Amino acid sequence: MIYTVTFNPAIDYALGVKHLEAGMTNRSFYEQLLPGGKGLNVSTILNNLGIDNIAFGFIAGFTGDEIERAFHEIGGKSDFTRLKSGVSRINVKIKADNETEINAKGPDIDKEALDELLGKLNGLKDGDILVLAGSIPHSLPDSLYSDIMKMLSDRDIMIAVDATRDLLMNVLPYKPFLIKPNNHELGEIFGVTLKTREEVVPYAKKLQEKGARNVLISMAGEGAVLVAENGEVLKSEAPKGKVVNSVGAGDSMVAGFIAGWCEKHEYAHAFKMGLSSGSASAFSEVLATKPEIEKVYNSFELI
Repeated sequence: MIYTVTFNPAIDYALGVKHLEAGMTNRSFYEQLLPGGKGLNVSTILNNLGIDNIAFGFIAGFTGDEIERAFHEIGGKSDFTRLKSGVSRINVKIKADNETEINAKGPDIDKEALDELLGKLNGLKDGDILVLAGSIPHSLPDSLYSDIMKMLSDRDIMIAVDATRDLLMNVLPYKPFLIKPNNHELGEIFGVTLKTREEVVPYAKKLQEKGARNVLISMAGEGAVLVAENGEVLKSEAPKGKVVNSVGAGDSMVAGFIAGWCEKHEYAHAFKMGLSSGSASAFSEVLATKPEIEKVYNSFELI
């Protein structure tokens, strides 16, 4: 079974504005409410590809109720941990001349709720897949991802981590199957600016030396790079298409990679599925459907 964890899920409230003017009243021409958070996005793409999975995470208050309802409405399966106080966050996505996001802080997570979720994770078995994605709420320690991986280190569980900075670096000693920084995040780790596919490769290999098995780097319009544990280095430019929504594209890439790997256990196929899924979501107003992903997959070849 595949499990995803979203410690701080949200309602993503998207607003379309023709031109955003700071300090003025701006009126939207469309609104959209969707269950959000990186792990939930991964689960949604896996669902769209017909791959069974269960989403873990914390929900609170009336917004938590809506996250759960909306996620189930689009076919998601969840085992959320409900907090006794607070409300799940609402993240505002303003789509105007440029995309602007305002992400809320989210509720405090108490020890009882955390222990409940950790107990669920401790029930994972050999052969399961776990995706840890997104930021950690301010009330939880930065070591949480690595603590989870340490707890599960005695089992054959394939773990993917999509996180930044300390959250990411802390998990490397536990040899995650997949990590997915983008080129900017990778550059921040090493204090460099990385713009081309060729430039990211040596730094991805440095993360392998620190423990990561496979390093997938998303690069928006530049495409993506995979430095795989078998020595393969795969690079591709971005598939052609009109970008209309970048929210969830990176999460879609993680989901597509996992789906591709489960299907054929071939890195080239997994990489192409990841790139296709990420691009298809970027070309869509919402997270991509299976036909949309397949259309992109068939539209290009790896270079």
